[in-house]
This record gives sequence, structure tokens and C-alpha cells, in this order.
Amino acid sequence: MKAMILAAGLGTRLRPLTETVPKPLVEVAGRPLIEYGLRQLRAADVREVVVNLHHLGAQVRAALGDGARFGVRLRYSEEIELLDTGGGVYQARAWLDEPFFVLNSDSIHDVPLRELARFHRETGGIATFVLRHDPEAERYGLLHVDARHRLRRFRGEPRDVAEPLTALMYAGVMVWEPRVFAHMRAGAFSLTRDLVPWLMRAGEAIHGFVYDGYWRVVDDAADLARARSEIAGGQRLSYLPPPPSPGTPGAEIS
Repeated sequence: MKAMILAAGLGTRLRPLTETVPKPLVEVAGRPLIEYGLRQLRAADVREVVVNLHHLGAQVRAALGDGARFGVRLRYSEEIELLDTGGGVYQARAWLDEPFFVLNSDSIHDVPLRELARFHRETGGIATFVLRHDPEAERYGLLHVDARHRLRRFRGEPRDVAEPLTALMYAGVMVWEPRVFAHMRAGAFSLTRDLVPWLMRAGEAIHGFVYDGYWRVVDDAADLARARSEIAGGQRLSYLPPPPSPGTPGAEIS
């Protein structure tokens, strides 16, 4: 599979830090935010990754290069004007010619991408969203799935669904079939707010993969402080090497 990491945003809620540092390069426990996604994709055997750029994009390109040090081949999609998530993916469609992951560059988590890909193949829909139980789910917009994990209600619509549904929150990871581009168009639009209703009206199946492991989105300064504390404090991520044990080469001497 291939992948795209969304990295073009302005990072307004992290200002003034993001006035000079693009959000994907904000440091968390010695690594830029975007490195977590790149390492995670590489661990799932993804080799080709597209990164979209806009705000301070030259810094992102200079920091990541061709991707070799992360074990992937990077391509860049420059956005002269911000295209939102959907427009950004549509612009990069020439490189996304097989099922592909989409990750946000401002989230750190341990979503099992291989399991997600297998679930996506087995359910056979046009897309699979990673969903999670979260006390703040309603703040971000609820997604309701049925007993077969198919998305049946999005942000309250449709109101009437004649079966029990489970309310969850989108966790910033998706898998898409390339045939989705037939439902898309040039210009700025959202993968969630705009495209999901279009697909539901067209009768396309979207499924939810429920993940309840570690997850941290870095939206603002408080989120950044929590992420730094959690990762530096020993939060394990399966795709990163464990810290050296005391007394081994590379370990800090107290």
C-alpha cells in the first residue's frame, strides 16, 4: 500500500511557535511530529508516501529530504493555496493508484496499520476510518456505525436509522480505495465534512475500525505539553525502538 500524510496546515492553534516552525516539524521527545507517522508507515511495510506542503513547506522538504533515513520514498505535493484535506488528496491522486492510508501529521498513536489494511480488504468498502471511544467525541463530530461496523450516521445525519448504532470519534487515520477519486473534484473540500456525505448519498460503504490504544492529537500548546510528557515519560510505541536500559551503551548516566 501507499500513503499520504497531511502536512499543509497553518497550525494556528500552536502560534506563535508555528509562525516560524511548520507544525509537522514541532518537536516531541526529540522527534518532529511527522516522524512518528513516517516510522509507523515504514513498520507496516509502506514504502511510498506523499506529503502535501503549504505553510513553511520548504522547511518540511529540507528536513525530510527523499525519505531515505526513514526507510520510505517521499514525494511532495505543493499547494499554492490550501486545498483542505480532500482537495489535497485529490491533487496527489496520480501517485495514489492503489489502496492508500491517509494520516494526519499532528497525531501520535499506535494504530495497527497492518490489521487496519486487512480489515479494510475484508469489509470491501470504499473507505475505512479509524474510530475511537473518547469523552470529547461529540466536540469533534460523532460518527455512528452499525453492528457490521458500517458508517450509518455522520454528524447527526440521517436522523432516522432503524437499528442500534454506536457513536465514536474519528482518530485521524483512513484507508481509501483509489476509485474514490471518481467522487471527488478539484478545489478545496474536506475528506470528512464534505466527501463523507457525498459518498453516503451515493450508497458507497464506509466502515469503522475501532482502536482504543494510545492516541494523542497535538492541536494546541496544552496538547503539545501532554504529548511531550507522555512520550518522554515512557509511553511505548510499537514502531519505535525501546529506550536503552540503564548501564547499556547509549543510556544516560544519572
